[in-house]
Amino acid sequence: MRVEIWSDIACPWCYIGKARFEKGLAAFAHRDDIEIVHRSFELNPNLPMGVTAPVVDTLAKKYGRTLDEARAMEAHVASNAHSEGLEYRTEGRDSGNTFDVHRLLHLAKERGRQNELLDLAYRANFVEDRSVFDSETLVRLGVEAGLDETEVRAVVADETAYAEEVRADEREAAELGANGVPFFVLDRRYGISGGQPAEVFTQALEQAWQGRTVLQPVGGGDTDAAPACDVDGNC
Repeated sequence: MRVEIWSDIACPWCYIGKARFEKGLAAFAHRDDIEIVHRSFELNPNLPMGVTAPVVDTLAKKYGRTLDEARAMEAHVASNAHSEGLEYRTEGRDSGNTFDVHRLLHLAKERGRQNELLDLAYRANFVEDRSVFDSETLVRLGVEAGLDETEVRAVVADETAYAEEVRADEREAAELGANGVPFFVLDRRYGISGGQPAEVFTQALEQAWQGRTVLQPVGGGDTDAAPACDVDGNC
């Protein structure tokens, strides 16, 4: 059975949601029969390439909050991350255009290293003092994930490489009704929006495994209430 996960490396709830999904998957009896495919979704596709800004400043501007209020927002997310055993750096992170990260993730998918690169990119963005928006850092992450450096450099340097694959993922997300991420689709039978609790993912995996045929939302009552980042980049 295939599970497709639409996400963006800039989305903190995607980072947290991945951990929760993996806990839910671990409790699923048929976990070894699940194929996981990560798909592209840009929260801020209109951001200029190569331009970054501090996350706290970006949050304050986007939501019309003070810097202290924006820091409190980050602290809330950090608390949720910590509850899942994840590290989360609330200061010193940048925001920027994630298109190149998505393109490289498609190369990693072809080489069977997609999950490895995604984990490294999340860690670089949310934990370490490394910017995924820097091309040289992105190259190093690709190499650390097990990709060939020459091939990685060629993809990062060529803005058309895997561009259509990224756009195709985004079009498909729109067709499926995804208005935010993370967005999980289980065997094209069940759709799950947001960073749901682990037990919700286990329940959905069990239901999809039983052979239901209609894509329908699954969640803790109201899936729209689950924490996520929407198509306008609001988290």
